[in-house]
Parts: sequence; structure tokens; C-alpha cells
Amino acid sequence: MAEPAAPESGVRVSTLELFFDLVFVFTITQLAETFAEHITPGTLLDVLLMLFVIWWMYSGYAWLTNAVAPNSTTRRTLLLAGMAGFLVMALTIPEAFHGYGWLFGLSYLVVNLVHSGLFLQAGPGAVAAMRRLAPMNILAAVLVLVGGLLPEPWRHVCWLAAPLVQIAAGHLHRIEMHSIQAGHFVERHALVVIVAIGESIVAIGVGFRGVHLGLGEILVAVLGLCVAYYLWWIYFAGDDERSEHVLERTADPRRRARLALNAWGYAHYVMLAGIVIAAVGVKKTVGHAFEPLHWGEAVVLSGGVALYQAGHALFLRMLGLPGWLHRAVAALVVLAAVPLGHVVAVAQLALITFVMAAAAITEDLPRARRAGNTAISDFGRTRS
Repeated sequence: MAEPAAPESGVRVSTLELFFDLVFVFTITQLAETFAEHITPGTLLDVLLMLFVIWWMYSGYAWLTNAVAPNSTTRRTLLLAGMAGFLVMALTIPEAFHGYGWLFGLSYLVVNLVHSGLFLQAGPGAVAAMRRLAPMNILAAVLVLVGGLLPEPWRHVCWLAAPLVQIAAGHLHRIEMHSIQAGHFVERHALVVIVAIGESIVAIGVGFRGVHLGLGEILVAVLGLCVAYYLWWIYFAGDDERSEHVLERTADPRRRARLALNAWGYAHYVMLAGIVIAAVGVKKTVGHAFEPLHWGEAVVLSGGVALYQAGHALFLRMLGLPGWLHRAVAALVVLAAVPLGHVVAVAQLALITFVMAAAAITEDLPRARRAGNTAISDFGRTRS
């Protein structure tokens, strides 16, 4: 019998969890650097595969600390071991499909084992859920490790199998046995998104090292910041709070947990992939503002922003919240800017910024009017 959803206790994200997120986000930097070195479909596939398995376990730790607070020395020490696993994984990312594949896999296995061990302390419901989830997570980790030891094409076969096992695990285990505190859960995922966006700005800034700062470079820097700002706006202009209310009001334990997995798991994966790819696209304009981009670089620049918008549209759609259509239309218009980048790089970047700003303003105007009418109505009642 499923346990009822836990009442909201007001528990928020701890500083240790934020520290954990900062270690995790280093993987985002490494993935962006790896893709920037070789913008090819093969490298993109590798980056997306690594991001999926890494994000699956980051999300697993978010579910973990939602159920088991890191409030004892033992738990904090085990969480540190998990952080160490993420750090070593991040260091091996550039060579994860080459010489360091075994080390990536070994670190990933450690992350999984620590996660499973900690989750067993979350009460009988979590133990019941982990009876099937833990073995499947560990199987996926073993596939990654074995892939790191095998030559091609078996390496990629194992890597492709690992996410499939994880997706199956999300549907086959007793997901309703997880109790979810909406406030903590939503805040944890929101924090990792803002940290990832901030890290993308750092990654772009590193690209300016040794570059002469002329008009073009300053334009790229400012426009890159504007793109990051509108990535922030898309997520944090009220939808984060509304999403928390939706999750909190979902009383059925199975539907609540499934919504958490789909919206904060899969949809957020798409958004994080968009952040990684967009950071690479902006970075490729540095030093080439008034020059044409290669087609691949132009596609990456628009594609990353469009992917982020599509991921957030999917997120809103899953939650039944308005605004998803604005995101979807803006994503299509951003993709239409690709040919402009093949003419002048900064023109594509400027058009992307303009489209994102226009979409934000268009969506905000009705809200502003409603807020203004409410304020006028309240003022009138006060006067009367």
C-alpha cells in the first residue's frame, strides 16, 4: 500500500547540498569544454550520453536528500564520498570515451553505491522502492564501467544501454513509495539550474582569455550575458513558484512522484543540455564577432537556446501551466536565425537576444495588465 504524500514541513536546501551542487556543476563545464573542442555529431552524442547518466544520479541525490537530511556525521561523510565521485567523473569527462573510460565508470559506480546505501536509511517506503531501483542503477553503472574497458563499438553499445536501463528503472520500481517535500525538491532543482547558467557565463568568460577587447568582443560579452539573463528569466519569472504549488497540490503519491520524475528529471535534462550547447555556441563567437560562423557553430548557437526553451516548454506542459506555447514558438524563431550566423556571428547572437526578450515581454504584458487592474480595483475599494 502506498504511503500518503508527506506534509510540507518547510525544509529548505542546506548549504551542504548547495556545495554538492557546485561540485556537480563542474561536470557541466567539462561537458561544454569537451564539445567546444570538437563540434561534431559524434562528440555531441557522447556529451549527451554523459550528461544523461550524470544527471540521472544528480537527480537521484536530490531525491535522496529530500528524504534523508544530511544531518549526521555519517551521512555527511557518505555525501562527501558521493561528491568525490562526481568530481573524479568531471575530471575524466574529456577522455571518458578514450583512456579514462574505466576511471569514469569506477567513479560512477561509487556514486551509485553511496546513493543506494544512504537511501536505505530513508524509512520503509524508500527501502521498498530501492529494492528494484538500486540494482538497476548499479547495473547501469556497471555497464558504463564495462564500456570504459571495452573497445569500440562495444563501448558505445554499453553506454547506450545504461540510460535505457535507468529509464526502465524509473518505470519499473515502486515510485509511489517515495515521499516528496515539494518546497525542498523544487528549490534543489532550481538552484542547480541557476548555478549551471552562472557556470555557462564563466565558461564563456574563459574564452576571452588572450583575446583583444574590441567593439566586437564587448558586444559578444554583453549579448552573451543577455542570453544567460533570458535563460534565467524563462525559468525564474514565477514559473518556479507555480511549479512548486502544482507539485504540492498533487496528493496522489504515484502521480506526485511520476510528475517529479518527468518534469524535474527528463525536462530538466533537456534544459541542462541546452545550457551546455548554448554556452559552446556563444563561446565560438568570441574573437569572430564580425565574421561568419561555420554552419555547425551557428546551429549549436541557436540550437542550444532553442533546446533550453523546448525543455522548459515541456516542463510547463507536463505541469499544466501556461506559457509553454511562448517557449515553443520562440524556440522555432531562434532556430530560424541560423543562416544569419553564417553571414555575421554577432548578428545571429543579437537576433537570438531580441527574440528571447520579445517572447518575455509578450508573455509578461497580460500579467502586468492583470496586476495593474487588480491594484486599481484595490485602490478604488480602499478609497470608497
